[in-house]
Amino acid sequence: MVQREARNPTYSAREHALAVLRVRNTALALALAPAALAVVLLVVGAPAPVGWAAAGVAAVVLAVAGALAALIASSRQEPTPAVPLPEPAAPALHRLIRELADQLDVPPPGGIALTPDCDSWLEEPRRPVAGQPPTLVIGSPFLWWLRVGELRALLAPVVAGTGPAAHPDVASARRCLRAWDAAAGRAEGARAAARPLVAAAGWLARRLLRSAAWHSAELERGVAAASAARARGVDQGLRTLAQEQVGLAYAGWDRLLTRVALPAWRTGRWPSGLDAGVAAALTELSGRDRLADGFSARLGQRPACDLLERPGEVDRQVSLLAAQLFHGQPADATAAWAPVEWPAYPDEVVDRVWRDRAARLFTALDAAETPTLARVLHGLAEAAEADGGTDALAARLAAEAARAEAAHAPRPWVPADGRPGPLPFPPGPPRGRRETLIDHVAAAVCCAAADTAGASPGLDWLDGPVLRTAAGRPQELSTTVHRLVEEGDQGPLRDWLATAGVRSDKPVRLV
Repeated sequence: MVQREARNPTYSAREHALAVLRVRNTALALALAPAALAVVLLVVGAPAPVGWAAAGVAAVVLAVAGALAALIASSRQEPTPAVPLPEPAAPALHRLIRELADQLDVPPPGGIALTPDCDSWLEEPRRPVAGQPPTLVIGSPFLWWLRVGELRALLAPVVAGTGPAAHPDVASARRCLRAWDAAAGRAEGARAAARPLVAAAGWLARRLLRSAAWHSAELERGVAAASAARARGVDQGLRTLAQEQVGLAYAGWDRLLTRVALPAWRTGRWPSGLDAGVAAALTELSGRDRLADGFSARLGQRPACDLLERPGEVDRQVSLLAAQLFHGQPADATAAWAPVEWPAYPDEVVDRVWRDRAARLFTALDAAETPTLARVLHGLAEAAEADGGTDALAARLAAEAARAEAAHAPRPWVPADGRPGPLPFPPGPPRGRRETLIDHVAAAVCCAAADTAGASPGLDWLDGPVLRTAAGRPQELSTTVHRLVEEGDQGPLRDWLATAGVRSDKPVRLV
């Protein structure tokens, strides 16, 4: 019987929860030990000075312990930023989750929220109330990419986690761990001289976390195992397919953020339909790479975003939160994010990036008054005949680009608890000088093509900003610009300009 219970994941989670609570009780016992010693000394008739000295020490220890306990108990972790999804906004989704919880024989989640990420979890409320199940947080890309049945299968183990979460011992242990973690975080950066109690509470919380670390990890592992075991009989075959789609969604989401959203964020614009965009990107990726047979049949099934009453508005809210979380606030505190719809993205984002780079290149060449592509080619030829070739031009241009980027660098988004976190897209290592020069020359070529040959800025769901000409997307443009900058060979680019009908003698619009 004992061996059978030991193999039971729920039993294992409860045992580790009790171990966490024993760590808390041990700390409490240590705080009470001086008081107990003082009582014993007074009862057995110890000399009065000794007894009262012990009582005084006990009083001080109790006072300090009480203050530290109060600070730790009052520490609260801020919930992960998410977009709440009340039942009127998604009655069909709430109904699906309730029916799933009923089938799993667990309490339904206390609410539903969306996160701009490819993950799903149960989020404990900031101030837990007895009997209140946690909130179900769903990765928003899943709603737009997964079908209804796939989403249900994927969420079954997550929803099943409300069962262990409702167990009194597990809930108490998790509250302790969250309070300790919040107190440790609260003390980070606190000046010990100014806030000694906060610093002491943080030190104590870290010691408690260290003592309970193994049991904490095993507790969560046991809860996960219990949830998976409970959900094993629900849509098992479909869950395998759903998990395959999760990997695809994550790859497409990451590519959309880094190649499409990031250029817009850097200009102060936020694409207002990221979730719809990731669905378009993954559809195109699947078509290009022929990922699976019968793909069109899968797309014919009902997408999970149909469970929302107003999917466009929900996508807009999640997209703004993604900009704030993954990029930050505009550098100017008075500035506000400006949304951009996908049809306007090429003109309002891609064209602006090109014009900014072209203007910077002409300024570096001292040719802002004669901004023609011919002047760029002439300036590069002249630079190739200065000492160091085009290195001096590349260095000057890279310095100007770095100054411009620093002037518009975003401020970290500060959540409600007032502690800014690191940005998921922090400024990486700067691009090399030659790479920067290539980017700016290519931008000038794209501007000239748009101004003199009827070309236009475009958006590729997987690659980001692109140039589109009458012949389609010119794949060889980057190669010709690279040869121009690295080898000083203007021939391939001049041939490309002639084929595309670009007039290098015509002025380029910079604003």
